[in-house]
Amino acid sequence: MAGSRAIGRDVHFYHFAEPDNALGGMILNPSVTERIFLLMLDILIDASGPYWVTSRSTGETLALSDEPLKRGHYDIRPHSRKGTISLTRETCITRVLSRTRTGRDDAFRQLVRERDGKCVITGLVNTEAYRNDWTSFHACHIFPISFEEYFVQKGFSGCITNRADERDTGINSCQNGLLMQSNVHERFDKFLFSVNPDDGYKVTCFDGDPLEIDGKVLDPICRDPNDERSVKDELLRWHFRQAVLANMKGTGEPNFETDFPPGTDMMGEILGGPDPTKRMEAELFSRLNGMALNWLSFTE
Repeated sequence: MAGSRAIGRDVHFYHFAEPDNALGGMILNPSVTERIFLLMLDILIDASGPYWVTSRSTGETLALSDEPLKRGHYDIRPHSRKGTISLTRETCITRVLSRTRTGRDDAFRQLVRERDGKCVITGLVNTEAYRNDWTSFHACHIFPISFEEYFVQKGFSGCITNRADERDTGINSCQNGLLMQSNVHERFDKFLFSVNPDDGYKVTCFDGDPLEIDGKVLDPICRDPNDERSVKDELLRWHFRQAVLANMKGTGEPNFETDFPPGTDMMGEILGGPDPTKRMEAELFSRLNGMALNWLSFTE
């Protein structure tokens, strides 16, 4: 079954004129400051002009400060009486756990391993690398290979500087990769945490933090500005935006199940769960590495 991202929220935000109808919310972790929360709202809110965000319990207006955000309800009010506020129509992509299967992926995996040598989130070093044993370490795509066409359309191919040749889109460049422990990788692909390059490369968790990574800083080994293999801020920024949309907008996007025990009717579980069309399409594109296909419509 899919988990709900709304369960456990202790921060909620509202249009000031509809105080009983939350526009969204989040599970608060210590890394989130007032400044970062306001920047998150800038992703989520379409406004005709400037607006205030006020704590309902204290009446205080949030500022671009590094004061920790407090749990509670926040009302959003435009500066102008004629100002408008609404929830963005932008949605996050539907992503499943990425898989690497082709020769292109082999090169990607090798380059990410050579550059990082450790989980760049937890700092755990792979002491068995000299034996070429990478058990429980995954080379993770920041921008999923299943959305290669979208990667090109949005111009991200242009930020990659170490492509194999002019025909290479760059999605399998190590500049789009990070080495992570396998359990960290799964949470990254589900947008349960992200790295904010505009907040000192700090890790922000949007869910519970069982791995105790909230507030950690992305290891410098993968982001050395003097290394042509260095991960690209543009891609980290894209992932962070996706995580905000997935976790904070409305009731949040479905948190899809990925552990299907042997004998499970995986097709039945997917079709009987939330957003089956989007989920099935994402699964197929993941397995086919983004190959174009004509997809039959399912009735939800």
